Amino acid sequence: MAGGESQTPVSLSDRELQIIDLVATGLTNQEIAGKLEISKRTVDNHISNILDKTRTGNRVALVRWALQWGKVCLNDVNCCVLPQPTQKDTTSP
Repeated sequence: MAGGESQTPVSLSDRELQIIDLVATGLTNQEIAGKLEISKRTVDNHISNILDKTRTGNRVALVRWALQWGKVCLNDVNCCVLPQPTQKDTTSP
């Protein structure tokens, strides 16, 4: 696997999963802190711990990991099954 990403799912707290979801939406650590009403330093620490646990080196690799393991959903990219188109009956009576 590229980038040293973890090949097995890891145990993450609900808060860590919440932060991963916010990272995946493109928020900065400061914006995450404001949204969760915690300090930026706390967010920095959570991000650092998450990167260590997932063995990802940066936010992009983290989001890729989260998509791979179904931890986040980005605009339904990896979360829903698209309906199959119905086939019209092409035979004539």
